[in-house]
Amino acid sequence: MGLRGHLFQSMAEAAKSVYDYYDHGNKMLFITVMNNMSVDCDCDGNPAKPDMHDIGILASFDPVALDQACIDLVYAAPDSKNLIERIESRNGLLIFDHAQEIGFGNRNYQLKSID
Repeated sequence: MGLRGHLFQSMAEAAKSVYDYYDHGNKMLFITVMNNMSVDCDCDGNPAKPDMHDIGILASFDPVALDQACIDLVYAAPDSKNLIERIESRNGLLIFDHAQEIGFGNRNYQLKSID
């Protein structure tokens, strides 16, 4: 699995511990704003310029379903080649399986538009 895989597992477990602390997520709503997206993390002090169109805002009570929906929308976007290459080169999808395995959420979802 390698160091990166263990890092992603640890990230999922740390996030789940916060989730569990707050009544197993019963007091949480997760929101993702998918705009100004680039290959770099928001934490990067000098990130690459955004090179994808805005996708929208997603919300869910299930953090794993939310992240899976976001990834699926990225893969479906016509201008996502650079971001997909970055995600895959970093094995960024490993976190989903582990998060589901430890009961943090479920990768299944249904998109509902509120437009």
